[in-house]
Amino acid sequence: MEPIQIVGIKELDDQETSIINKLSNEYYEKISRSLKGETSIVIHIKTHKTTGKRKKYDLRIRVNNPSVLFESGSTTDWDLPRTLHKAFKDVERGIQHKLRTDSSYRKSYE
Repeated sequence: MEPIQIVGIKELDDQETSIINKLSNEYYEKISRSLKGETSIVIHIKTHKTTGKRKKYDLRIRVNNPSVLFESGSTTDWDLPRTLHKAFKDVERGIQHKLRTDSSYRKSYE
């Protein structure tokens, strides 16, 4: 199984595809480090075409780990990089909340 799967990438042009590949690889490294195990990411992309020139992007991200599953809520925005950042930050926040990986959390032995 591939570590990063992108569903709906055929709807995007080459520039948008390169943006998604670059950002998803960066966030994959961060997420796999914090989960410390075999991890895979599935990104679902939908584009909403409007009457104008701009596209509206709808993203959902799912992180599969043998021990736990994390999902982002539906993130919608007009700017693709901003939408990706919002969705990945949502997943990272869920990982921090579930696993308490942040260093500022008060430890039980302190």
